[in-house]
Order: sequence, then C-alpha cells, then structure tokens
Amino acid sequence: MQNSIEREREKKYQLYQAFACSRRLLPLLTKMLEGKAVMRETDMPVELQSHVMELAYKALDLHEVSDCQSIAHYIKQKFDEAYGPAWHCVVGKDFGSCITHLCGSFICFRVEMMEFLIFKDGGDFSEIKEEAIGVLQKSNNRDA
Repeated sequence: MQNSIEREREKKYQLYQAFACSRRLLPLLTKMLEGKAVMRETDMPVELQSHVMELAYKALDLHEVSDCQSIAHYIKQKFDEAYGPAWHCVVGKDFGSCITHLCGSFICFRVEMMEFLIFKDGGDFSEIKEEAIGVLQKSNNRDA
C-alpha cells in the first residue's frame, strides 16, 4: 500500500514539474512565434521588404488588430513619404486581388492571421492616357 502511495505522489510531482516547466516556457515560445512574417510572394528588393515588414509590426502595435483600415493607412503613408506617392496597401484576414504594379514594388505576406498586400501603382496616368489615345488614332487611321 505504501508503495502505491509513493508512486502516486511521484506521478503527481512529475506532472507538477511538467506543468511548471510549460508555464515558464509558454510565454517564451509564444514570444518567439509571435509576429513571424510568412512571405507569400514578392518582387521587392530586400531593403524594402524589411522596411515594409517593420512598418507592419509597428502598425499592429499602434492600432487595434481589427482596425485594418488604420493599419493600411499607416503603412501607405509611411511608404509614400519614404519612396514617393502612388503606394497602395491592403490589410485584412480575407480578401482577393487582381492588380497591376510597377516591377520591384510588390509584396504579399502574412503576420499571424493578418494578410498584407503592398504595391506601387503603374505610373503616370496622363502618359498612359496619351498612349491609349495614340493607339486608338492609329487604329482609326488604318480602318479609314
């Protein structure tokens, strides 16, 4: 009888030790895994990738996670200031996209459950409009 009581105490002690150890390690493990960015796709230079991820972490710290619009606005504003206008930023848990972007300006990544899509628009619209009008005029001249 004494032997079974001692074995039971030993099991309880081992469980207690495992629980105490996991309680000490859990915050460390959570901190290590928290905020790890998972790259989906990019054609951005490494320096810009690092900058946008740093801004994403900062935006998540500054704003409520549910406030995707404020997070996106923060990142867009900082990128416009650093690299000129026409940057776009989409942030959320579930969205689709079909975009045109300047080469070297696209990144899509995830931090925890939040998806980030950042890209720079395709250029000066006045030039694009003039090109389109020129193509249309050439096409009309051929048809005539």
